[in-house]
Amino acid sequence: MDRRDFLRQVAKWTAGALLAAPVFRITPELLAAEQPVAKVAIGTGTDTAALVKRVLAPFGGMKAFVKPGDRVVVKPNIGWDRRPEQAADTNPDVVKAVVELVLLAGAKEVLVFDNTCNEERRCYHQSGIKPALDGMKKVRCSYIDKRKFVPVDISKGKSIHKWLFYRDALEADCYINVPVAKHHSLAGLTIGLKNIMGVIGGHRGRIHHNIGQNLADLNTVIRPAVTIVDATRILLRNGPQGGRLQDVKVLNTVLASPDIVAADAVATTLFGLKPADIPATRAAAEMGLGEMNLNRIKKIRV
Repeated sequence: MDRRDFLRQVAKWTAGALLAAPVFRITPELLAAEQPVAKVAIGTGTDTAALVKRVLAPFGGMKAFVKPGDRVVVKPNIGWDRRPEQAADTNPDVVKAVVELVLLAGAKEVLVFDNTCNEERRCYHQSGIKPALDGMKKVRCSYIDKRKFVPVDISKGKSIHKWLFYRDALEADCYINVPVAKHHSLAGLTIGLKNIMGVIGGHRGRIHHNIGQNLADLNTVIRPAVTIVDATRILLRNGPQGGRLQDVKVLNTVLASPDIVAADAVATTLFGLKPADIPATRAAAEMGLGEMNLNRIKKIRV
């Protein structure tokens, strides 16, 4: 058989094989099934420690994120000189519950900090967070050391290409995001994505111009292992600082997700808003940082 006959025979065999093979049609359902589904756990209750543990259970508990010997950053919002009932800072009971679970998972050290807006000592104490953690072994609730801010190139940034980040946040083995859910006069809401402001330095006021894209850019640098949203008390108006108890709604709710965008998206509905209403959520989803489509997020009630 010469080369021409050989190729002719191969063509016949190939055609026959294709005709005999089953035909697979790509349907919308098949495409949807191939995509990973984001998950957000939602729990309600007055026992805060038990509540935090419950919302982490669907993901394998804290041990799914923290390994023995890890140096862990737990990043709450401690930005304001406000009492816990005013809902401007993360609930200290939520923070303590998270820290306790991190320690039980075997962390070598737990660092808790925030680059505050009001005077740091008043924020740490008035919020109740520092008093809640004082005396806990392996836990450091320290004030920000300005010398620890280092410049970071933001290679994926669309609006920001370099900014100062806190070295302890960058070097942690595990970074856990613990924001409070509240109104923000410029950002719409401040939840998980906006909580990145507490680990950056420099002239932070500049971030508020084109705030949605800027926050998304910053969130390409530090990706939390899990975001645990404090919605035990949410601030409906006059955020981010608040102050009036009339602006606070008690929900006794906590949400958790490894997907920061999904966590923000679901938390947004607690305010009667849609994820697309929040510029940072839209920008982060467009950059592939997580899922904001509520129809593609599996909400797990615990």
